[in-house]
Amino acid sequence: MASAAAVAAEDDAVNGFTRSEMYSENLAGTVDAYDRHVFLCYKSYVSWPARIEASDADPFPKRVAATFKARKNDLPLKTKITVCEAREEAGFADGDVLIFPDMIKYRGLEESNVDGFFEDVLVNGKPWTAGVPEVFSGSHVYVCAHGSRDVRCGVCGPVLIKKLHEEIELRGLKDQISVTACSHIGGHKYAGNVIIYSPRADGKIMGHWYGYVTPNDVPDLLDQHIAKGEVIQRLLRGQMGPSVADGKEADDQKVANGEETGKVKKNNHVESDNLSSKENVGGCCQGVNGVSCCRSASLEQNKEIEETPETHKKGSKICSNWPQLQQRDIRTAVGVLGAVAVVVVAYKLYRRAA
Repeated sequence: MASAAAVAAEDDAVNGFTRSEMYSENLAGTVDAYDRHVFLCYKSYVSWPARIEASDADPFPKRVAATFKARKNDLPLKTKITVCEAREEAGFADGDVLIFPDMIKYRGLEESNVDGFFEDVLVNGKPWTAGVPEVFSGSHVYVCAHGSRDVRCGVCGPVLIKKLHEEIELRGLKDQISVTACSHIGGHKYAGNVIIYSPRADGKIMGHWYGYVTPNDVPDLLDQHIAKGEVIQRLLRGQMGPSVADGKEADDQKVANGEETGKVKKNNHVESDNLSSKENVGGCCQGVNGVSCCRSASLEQNKEIEETPETHKKGSKICSNWPQLQQRDIRTAVGVLGAVAVVVVAYKLYRRAA
């Protein structure tokens, strides 16, 4: 009979952190854009059925899922709803609802008042008439451990949760960081899947999704992401809000190992959000109608040349060569004027002699 260690090693090789599919795909962009994430606290993750949102044995989360589907087009914000574990020792009971990035918690949601909660809070953005909003703080880590849905998360999730608790305990951060198991969030093949909601230095709450996370990555998540605000780029699947490429967060986005991503270097006179600025100095700028005019910095001090249809037809050849043509024409004109002057003087002398 195989030992427990041998069974665990075999399971890890097939479904765990050493499985062959690890790191086989690019993680970036595997999370759809969204603006708000709602977590419904409900029971223990070990008791969740594979389709908890459609389980007749669990009418409460089923009602929430059905209402979300029915009111999805009424929601002013792109919203995700996920079931998370209700752990009494962590202060979470069945029916508690946590909303990010608002950092608001409501208690007492039940099957009977789901409609009112959606109408008040998620549709109209008002306080729930049947509950009292509570503000919470700190950093919150969610780990997919939905083993009945996919065995890979069932293998990886609990191990990551245990490791996170251990490392948080070592750092004395139990009061500042919570770790909670959550249900299916998509992309089980990227297990371990981790979501982190934490404040930046300016207090703004950010949400980042990580995939292919292993126990060896846990210190980086705590010491770099949560403590320093440095995103672990090699594990990043996506984030709450606009993508890094589209949002202003790109200017401030830091990546572990001292690199930066999505940051546009600003020229002395060029704003990062206006690359067509007329104050481009040196190099080439994009002219009208696709004409690329290369200009030297010294020429920017001159008045702009009035463009004509003929100028557009000749395009960049006129733009790049006009300083040299101007100098050559001046030299030619001076030569011609000098010759004319000599002829005039000679003619006058001839007339006087005659």
